[in-house]
Amino acid sequence: MVGGKALDGSRPVDGYLLASFPWYGLDQSFAGPRWLMQVGTSADGTVEHGALGHGDAPTLKASLPMADPAPDAQRFAVVVTLAHRPVRSSADGTGVLDATSESSAAWLAGSGLLSCTWPQRMERSLRQDWLEQQTAIAWELADDLSGPAWSTLTLPVDGVPTPFRYRESEYGWVLAGSAQGAHLGAYGRGMSAYGLAFAVVRDITAYQG
Repeated sequence: MVGGKALDGSRPVDGYLLASFPWYGLDQSFAGPRWLMQVGTSADGTVEHGALGHGDAPTLKASLPMADPAPDAQRFAVVVTLAHRPVRSSADGTGVLDATSESSAAWLAGSGLLSCTWPQRMERSLRQDWLEQQTAIAWELADDLSGPAWSTLTLPVDGVPTPFRYRESEYGWVLAGSAQGAHLGAYGRGMSAYGLAFAVVRDITAYQG
Protein backbone atom coordinates (compact mmCIF):
# COMPACT_ATOMS: atom_id res chain seq x y z
CA MET A 1 0.00 0.00 0.00
CA VAL A 2 1.04 3.59 -0.25
CA GLY A 3 0.54 6.74 1.74
CA GLY A 4 1.62 10.33 1.40
CA LYS A 5 0.86 13.89 2.28
CA ALA A 6 -0.50 16.75 0.28
CA LEU A 7 2.13 18.92 -1.35
CA ASP A 8 1.88 22.56 -0.39
CA GLY A 9 2.42 24.93 -3.29
CA SER A 10 1.47 28.35 -4.49
CA ARG A 11 -0.84 26.82 -7.12
CA PRO A 12 -2.68 23.49 -7.11
CA VAL A 13 -1.01 22.53 -10.39
CA ASP A 14 2.54 22.95 -9.04
CA GLY A 15 2.65 19.53 -7.42
CA TYR A 16 1.51 17.85 -10.62
CA LEU A 17 4.26 19.57 -12.57
CA LEU A 18 6.89 18.11 -10.22
CA ALA A 19 5.94 14.49 -10.93
CA SER A 20 8.48 12.29 -12.73
CA PHE A 21 5.75 10.02 -14.15
CA PRO A 22 2.91 10.68 -16.64
CA TRP A 23 -0.52 11.70 -15.41
CA TYR A 24 -3.56 9.88 -16.75
CA GLY A 25 -7.10 11.16 -17.18
CA LEU A 26 -10.12 10.45 -19.33
CA ASP A 27 -9.37 10.75 -23.04
CA GLN A 28 -10.62 13.48 -25.34
CA SER A 29 -13.98 11.77 -25.90
CA PHE A 30 -14.97 13.11 -22.48
CA ALA A 31 -16.25 16.66 -23.07
CA GLY A 32 -17.25 17.60 -19.51
CA PRO A 33 -15.47 19.62 -16.80
CA ARG A 34 -11.98 18.58 -15.68
CA TRP A 35 -10.43 19.63 -12.37
CA LEU A 36 -7.36 19.15 -10.22
CA MET A 37 -7.59 17.38 -6.90
CA GLN A 38 -4.45 16.74 -4.85
CA VAL A 39 -1.06 15.07 -5.08
CA GLY A 40 0.55 12.88 -2.42
CA THR A 41 4.24 12.86 -1.62
CA SER A 42 6.72 10.61 0.14
CA ALA A 43 8.65 11.69 3.23
CA ASP A 44 11.38 13.26 1.10
CA GLY A 45 8.90 15.32 -0.92
CA THR A 46 8.86 13.13 -4.02
CA VAL A 47 5.48 13.15 -5.75
CA GLU A 48 4.09 9.60 -5.51
CA HIS A 49 0.49 9.86 -6.69
CA GLY A 50 -2.35 12.20 -7.48
CA ALA A 51 -5.90 12.38 -8.76
CA LEU A 52 -7.73 14.19 -11.54
CA GLY A 53 -11.47 14.77 -11.54
CA HIS A 54 -13.99 14.65 -14.36
CA GLY A 55 -17.63 15.73 -14.32
CA ASP A 56 -19.30 17.11 -11.20
CA ALA A 57 -17.05 17.82 -8.25
CA PRO A 58 -18.32 15.40 -5.55
CA THR A 59 -19.66 16.92 -2.38
CA LEU A 60 -20.97 15.52 0.89
CA LYS A 61 -23.58 18.27 1.13
CA ALA A 62 -27.11 16.96 0.63
CA SER A 63 -29.85 19.00 -0.98
CA LEU A 64 -32.11 18.51 2.03
CA PRO A 65 -31.15 18.15 5.73
CA MET A 66 -30.37 14.56 6.68
CA ALA A 67 -31.15 13.28 3.17
CA ASP A 68 -28.83 11.20 1.04
CA PRO A 69 -28.11 12.55 -2.43
CA ALA A 70 -29.71 10.48 -5.19
CA PRO A 71 -27.20 8.10 -6.81
CA ASP A 72 -27.32 10.05 -10.08
CA ALA A 73 -27.36 13.52 -8.51
CA GLN A 74 -23.60 13.71 -8.92
CA ARG A 75 -21.88 12.32 -12.01
CA PHE A 76 -18.13 12.09 -11.69
CA ALA A 77 -15.12 9.93 -12.42
CA VAL A 78 -11.78 10.41 -10.69
CA VAL A 79 -8.58 8.96 -12.17
CA VAL A 80 -5.74 8.17 -9.75
CA THR A 81 -2.18 7.90 -11.11
CA LEU A 82 0.40 6.16 -8.93
CA ALA A 83 4.10 6.11 -9.77
CA HIS A 84 5.54 2.69 -10.58
CA ARG A 85 8.13 2.27 -7.81
CA PRO A 86 9.72 -1.20 -7.53
CA VAL A 87 11.76 -0.09 -4.50
CA ARG A 88 11.06 2.80 -2.16
CA SER A 89 13.20 3.96 0.75
CA SER A 90 11.62 4.23 4.18
CA ALA A 91 11.20 7.66 5.74
CA ASP A 92 14.24 7.21 7.98
CA GLY A 93 16.39 5.83 5.17
CA THR A 94 17.15 2.61 7.03
CA GLY A 95 15.03 0.24 4.95
CA VAL A 96 12.74 -0.15 1.98
CA LEU A 97 8.98 -0.06 1.57
CA ASP A 98 6.77 -2.38 -0.44
CA ALA A 99 6.73 -1.71 -4.15
CA THR A 100 3.74 0.18 -5.46
CA SER A 101 1.24 -2.03 -7.28
CA GLU A 102 -2.24 -2.29 -8.72
CA SER A 103 -3.41 -3.06 -5.18
CA SER A 104 -1.95 0.28 -4.07
CA ALA A 105 -3.91 2.01 -6.82
CA ALA A 106 -7.07 0.13 -5.82
CA TRP A 107 -6.64 1.24 -2.21
CA LEU A 108 -6.20 4.89 -3.19
CA ALA A 109 -9.28 4.71 -5.40
CA GLY A 110 -11.37 2.89 -2.79
CA SER A 111 -10.49 5.33 -0.01
CA GLY A 112 -11.13 8.24 -2.39
CA LEU A 113 -14.64 6.97 -3.10
CA LEU A 114 -15.37 6.62 0.61
CA SER A 115 -14.25 10.18 1.28
CA CYS A 116 -17.04 11.62 -0.87
CA THR A 117 -19.94 9.18 -0.61
CA TRP A 118 -20.73 8.40 3.01
CA PRO A 119 -24.41 8.25 4.02
CA GLN A 120 -25.79 11.65 5.05
CA ARG A 121 -28.69 10.15 7.02
CA MET A 122 -26.29 8.49 9.44
CA GLU A 123 -25.97 10.15 12.85
CA ARG A 124 -22.77 12.11 13.14
CA SER A 125 -21.66 10.08 16.16
CA LEU A 126 -21.76 6.90 14.04
CA ARG A 127 -20.05 8.23 10.94
CA GLN A 128 -16.49 7.76 12.19
CA ASP A 129 -17.19 4.14 13.13
CA TRP A 130 -18.77 3.59 9.70
CA LEU A 131 -15.82 5.20 7.93
CA GLU A 132 -13.28 3.12 9.85
CA GLN A 133 -15.21 -0.07 9.10
CA GLN A 134 -15.57 0.71 5.40
CA THR A 135 -11.92 1.77 5.15
CA ALA A 136 -10.82 -1.56 6.60
CA ILE A 137 -13.02 -3.38 4.08
CA ALA A 138 -11.61 -1.31 1.21
CA TRP A 139 -8.07 -2.17 2.36
CA GLU A 140 -8.84 -5.89 2.45
CA LEU A 141 -10.50 -5.81 -0.96
CA ALA A 142 -7.59 -3.91 -2.51
CA ASP A 143 -5.20 -6.51 -1.14
CA ASP A 144 -7.10 -9.32 -2.88
CA LEU A 145 -7.64 -8.21 -6.48
CA SER A 146 -7.98 -11.84 -7.59
CA GLY A 147 -10.82 -12.41 -5.13
CA PRO A 148 -14.53 -12.82 -5.90
CA ALA A 149 -15.35 -9.18 -5.14
CA TRP A 150 -13.58 -8.13 -8.34
CA SER A 151 -14.34 -8.75 -12.00
CA THR A 152 -12.28 -7.99 -15.10
CA LEU A 153 -13.08 -4.98 -17.25
CA THR A 154 -11.08 -4.13 -20.38
CA LEU A 155 -10.82 -0.43 -21.20
CA PRO A 156 -8.65 1.54 -23.64
CA VAL A 157 -5.53 3.27 -22.34
CA ASP A 158 -4.06 5.46 -25.08
CA GLY A 159 -6.07 3.33 -27.48
CA VAL A 160 -4.66 0.01 -26.24
CA PRO A 161 -7.16 -2.46 -24.66
CA THR A 162 -6.02 -2.85 -21.05
CA PRO A 163 -7.39 -5.17 -18.35
CA PHE A 164 -8.58 -3.66 -15.08
CA ARG A 165 -9.96 -5.15 -11.89
CA TYR A 166 -13.40 -3.70 -11.23
CA ARG A 167 -15.99 -3.73 -8.45
CA GLU A 168 -19.25 -1.96 -7.70
CA SER A 169 -20.92 -1.02 -4.43
CA GLU A 170 -23.93 1.03 -3.39
CA TYR A 171 -21.61 4.03 -3.14
CA GLY A 172 -20.10 3.81 -6.62
CA TRP A 173 -17.46 1.84 -8.48
CA VAL A 174 -13.70 1.32 -8.23
CA LEU A 175 -11.20 -0.06 -10.71
CA ALA A 176 -7.44 -0.59 -10.83
CA GLY A 177 -4.84 -1.60 -13.40
CA SER A 178 -1.48 -0.60 -14.86
CA ALA A 179 -0.36 1.54 -17.76
CA GLN A 180 2.92 2.72 -19.24
CA GLY A 181 4.98 4.19 -16.43
CA ALA A 182 2.30 4.11 -13.74
CA HIS A 183 -0.44 2.20 -11.97
CA LEU A 184 -3.98 3.48 -12.47
CA GLY A 185 -6.96 3.58 -10.17
CA ALA A 186 -10.33 5.18 -10.74
CA TYR A 187 -13.59 5.65 -8.91
CA GLY A 188 -16.90 7.25 -9.72
CA ARG A 189 -20.60 7.55 -9.22
CA GLY A 190 -23.46 8.30 -11.60
CA MET A 191 -21.12 7.80 -14.56
CA SER A 192 -20.70 4.29 -15.95
CA ALA A 193 -17.18 2.88 -15.93
CA TYR A 194 -17.92 0.71 -18.95
CA GLY A 195 -17.66 3.53 -21.48
CA LEU A 196 -14.52 5.16 -20.12
CA ALA A 197 -11.21 5.48 -21.94
CA PHE A 198 -7.96 6.72 -20.41
CA ALA A 199 -5.06 8.64 -21.91
CA VAL A 200 -1.85 10.39 -20.87
CA VAL A 201 -2.57 14.01 -20.04
CA ARG A 202 -0.56 16.12 -22.46
CA ASP A 203 -1.24 19.45 -20.73
CA ILE A 204 -1.98 19.20 -17.02
CA THR A 205 -2.74 22.94 -16.87
CA ALA A 206 -5.96 22.22 -18.82
CA TYR A 207 -7.33 20.82 -15.53
CA GLN A 208 -7.02 24.15 -13.74
CA GLY A 209 -10.46 25.19 -14.94
